[in-house]
Amino acid sequence: MNRPPVFVALTRDALALARRAAHDLKDAEVHALAGRAAGAEVLFTDTGAHLRALFAAGRPIVGVCAAGVLIRALGPMLADKGAEPPVVALAENGTAVVPLLGGHRGANALARRIAATLGIAAALTTAGDLRFGVALDEPPAGWRLANPEHAKEFTAALLDGARVRLEGDAPWLAESDLPWAEDGALTICAGVRARQGTATALIYHPAVLCVGIGCERGAAVDETAHLVRASLAAHGLSEAAVALVASLDLKADEAAVHGAGAALGVPTRFFSAARLEAETPRLASPSEAVYRAVGCHGVAEAAALAAAGDDAMLLIPKTKSARATCAIARAPAVVVPQAVGRGRGSLRIVGLGPGDPAWRAPEAAAAVRAASDVVGYSLYLDLAGPLGEDTVRHDYALGEEETRVRAALELAARGRDVALVCSGDPGIYAMAALVFELIERTGAPEWRRVEIAVIPGISALQAAAARAGAPLGHDFCAISLSDLLTPWATIERRLRAAAEGDFVVALYNPVSPRRTRQLERAREILAARHPAATPVVLARNLGRANETVEIVELAELSAARVDMLTVVLVGASTTRRLARGDGGVWVYTPRGYGAKAAGESEDVA
Repeated sequence: MNRPPVFVALTRDALALARRAAHDLKDAEVHALAGRAAGAEVLFTDTGAHLRALFAAGRPIVGVCAAGVLIRALGPMLADKGAEPPVVALAENGTAVVPLLGGHRGANALARRIAATLGIAAALTTAGDLRFGVALDEPPAGWRLANPEHAKEFTAALLDGARVRLEGDAPWLAESDLPWAEDGALTICAGVRARQGTATALIYHPAVLCVGIGCERGAAVDETAHLVRASLAAHGLSEAAVALVASLDLKADEAAVHGAGAALGVPTRFFSAARLEAETPRLASPSEAVYRAVGCHGVAEAAALAAAGDDAMLLIPKTKSARATCAIARAPAVVVPQAVGRGRGSLRIVGLGPGDPAWRAPEAAAAVRAASDVVGYSLYLDLAGPLGEDTVRHDYALGEEETRVRAALELAARGRDVALVCSGDPGIYAMAALVFELIERTGAPEWRRVEIAVIPGISALQAAAARAGAPLGHDFCAISLSDLLTPWATIERRLRAAAEGDFVVALYNPVSPRRTRQLERAREILAARHPAATPVVLARNLGRANETVEIVELAELSAARVDMLTVVLVGASTTRRLARGDGGVWVYTPRGYGAKAAGESEDVA
């Protein structure tokens, strides 16, 4: 089960249980049926269609509902048993959890984790699990099966009475109820050596090898990946026994290091120069030149040994390519990468949209759930919804934008996975630009090494336009009326240009308790080019309680009608009103399709 599961709830009680059951599954998503279970990250209206879409996308599904609901919805899609994602049914009262599909591809393990969280027993039905107490094609964390394609035939032979012998050390297997015999016809091999598996021989590799990498700045990804693979192959070691790739923290943003980890399918971890210097007595080839350059006597060997632990053995000393080095150490037990060194550190600048969770992109919700730390203005953190038990919340007041961005960057630079939350879209009058500005302004090298991603959200202007109709149907622009950061003379110049260009104009930050004249002046500038009856959309508290959307004429626009929670859309000369059947008004700006169609007809004629 590589992808995070989706809990699907159809009622309010099911939603509450889904949140409880997903507690220990950090990246799990909770989806709910709109109108019956509001408040989930994702809402849907057609249960069958939603389940089929998740299944087609390969997402593990936990239906908090009757098993029949899942069976009827997904039955027509069942074809390739080897490709279907895990599907689990969880009784709405929390008394039963049953793997329905993909038992040995994650469903059994998922059911067990949910059962442990709820304090119940998972209702497993797969024969191997029931007979032997172990799923051979689903080894525990830190172990990998090299030939999963043979597991079914191997298990069938066991169920038919064949006996098995164990070569190597694998406590989780030795403690099972498998029919062990020194002369068994079947063999299970456990170790780090690369071996060819068969229908009568399963090969398991413990993740005990730690690969240390050093490289020049800008070294090619292919070079480090090839160097590591060649080193493993030359010593007969399996790639599946590698737990992680490690290096110096100065290399945290080096593509060649991360590329090697990606090639092997393992995480990358980093150590300070001081920590690597402590490994000097164990190095096979310490270097004064390396010490002068980065502050430790070795990178590849030291990183491998530091990752593998105090009792580690250096299996492969430093090996060189043109621009990189690698070394490999063996730990005495399975390595848990998250407990070793630190990760690169990431900063996700997340747009929550206007406020309503239904308007939030799944990527944004996932970023908040996956974060170790969530940073933002307190109101926005409240809008982000419930956080995980291990997630640290960092609240800041309105106006502390630079302070909170600095805090987010510092946390990420220390290896934390940070979500910096913004309302609307983070790249539109929000924190994304400030993040990059501070990185450039300060020149802090540790900030530059952070992995940064901007996750879009529905902006206030998009939400306001959608509520009103389609006022942004033709060319438009956005202008902030706040002169705290931009001189008013510059803002006026932009307003005149927008009026001259006949753009639809979105006005952000229209007023504040001590700043009202700017909106009045903006109306004067736009009114000089637009008719007094030009439609204006006043959208307040979008996606939140007490949302209001008002359509007025440009001549009626005044500071008394708006506040800082209002976005103002001023139409162009072509913007139109369209009466609705319920007495309301739609506002739209035609793009010219009518004229185009008329022109085409004349050409034909």
